[in-house]
Amino acid sequence: MQQILIIGAGKSTAVLIRYLSEKSSEENFTICVADKELSLAKRAIKNHENCTAISFDIFNSEHREKHIAAMDIVISMLPARFHIKIAKTCLKLKKNLVTASYISKEMKALATEVKEAGLIFMNEIGVDPGIDHMSAMQVIDRIRNAGGQMLMFESFCGGLVAPESDNNLWNYKFTWNPRNVVVAGQGGVAKFIQEGKYKYIPYHRLFRRTEFLDIEGYGRFEAYANRNSLDYREAYGLHDILTLYRGTVRRVGYSRAWNMFVQLGMTDDSFTMEDSENMTYREFVNSFLPYSPTDSVELKLRHNLKIDQDDIMWEKLLELDLFNNHKTIGIESATPAQALQKILEEKWLLSSEDKDMIVMYHKFGYQLNGEKKQIDSTMVCIGKDQTETAMAKTVGLPVGIAARKILKKEINTPGVHLPISKEVYQPILEELQENGIIFKEKQTNYLGYNAIGGVSN
Repeated sequence: MQQILIIGAGKSTAVLIRYLSEKSSEENFTICVADKELSLAKRAIKNHENCTAISFDIFNSEHREKHIAAMDIVISMLPARFHIKIAKTCLKLKKNLVTASYISKEMKALATEVKEAGLIFMNEIGVDPGIDHMSAMQVIDRIRNAGGQMLMFESFCGGLVAPESDNNLWNYKFTWNPRNVVVAGQGGVAKFIQEGKYKYIPYHRLFRRTEFLDIEGYGRFEAYANRNSLDYREAYGLHDILTLYRGTVRRVGYSRAWNMFVQLGMTDDSFTMEDSENMTYREFVNSFLPYSPTDSVELKLRHNLKIDQDDIMWEKLLELDLFNNHKTIGIESATPAQALQKILEEKWLLSSEDKDMIVMYHKFGYQLNGEKKQIDSTMVCIGKDQTETAMAKTVGLPVGIAARKILKKEINTPGVHLPISKEVYQPILEELQENGIIFKEKQTNYLGYNAIGGVSN
């Protein structure tokens, strides 16, 4: 009987554990779920058949090697920075590895050794990265195989609140890591290529350069640029493409509203604030505004941001209770980003009845037989509840399917990989479709690059 070790029992593991458990008896494998907190691992397995729970200390090398040595394949669901410890142990003990995270420089440095050992280290096999890679490469390969030439590739993804749970003015709630939302786009410039011209969007302009997206049955969305779209030229073999752009999806109006925080400096994570543990929400806001002996905090903020009292932007700020003079940040030496996150979590955490939603949208522009054409491909996944969320499903299922395929030697090319080969994406996408993760395609007229304000270069 083969054995699978899942390290980490966080939010994304519920669907992964259920999926593997349902396959375990038929395919003759067991699942061991390991976490620093044994109670969390026990809760995660929910008495699933063929599942056990153990306490796991990633920093204890003897302990780590003991448990990994007994397994046939390891799935690391830990934060990305910890994968390399697991990877080096897997390499030493000759065990295959699956993660949902981006391939780090440290992981990439193991590529030659992993290949020589005949091992498979499959990375970027969640939703974004993961399902985005696989669904994109399936269409790109199809276009190439028909003799087409890629002209444009745009790709968008976002974790949102489902329509039935969308009940605030921001049309947004935290469906994953709140910190990643608050600091999104920082630490670099957004880079992409548009009609053969390199384009750059600095952070202070990022949320005012958006593209509209329409998805049948779900309405209109907007997207702002991801940090570096150019990385995907090499990964997807799009070296000569004229337009390459990737973005994050939100409901229309979110980016304009979020930009208020950016302009004030509230998303800054580079410095700490004095006496932040005793600072009220109102004092936090006021700390970014000029002094006035007469004007209120509200009036100063409206004047600073040039918004009228009847502007929906003002209503969005009021909804967050930003001007409360009784609630405190309660975090010692907090950065502005940490303080803002604390305030937002009061309003944007999902309630027990809420459902989340994953939205993905690809645009493929290409030339075939002298004609320019375009394919738009969309996927929407809505969560079942607070355990089987859309995020847990779209991360957990591809991770679980990949692990099974590697165990069964249906995926057998050694190396450090992301899922862009047909050997990987074809069977996984087929099984995802059986589980309700379905891409809908439509052929449209190719208009060239229409993001970020039109087709001019």
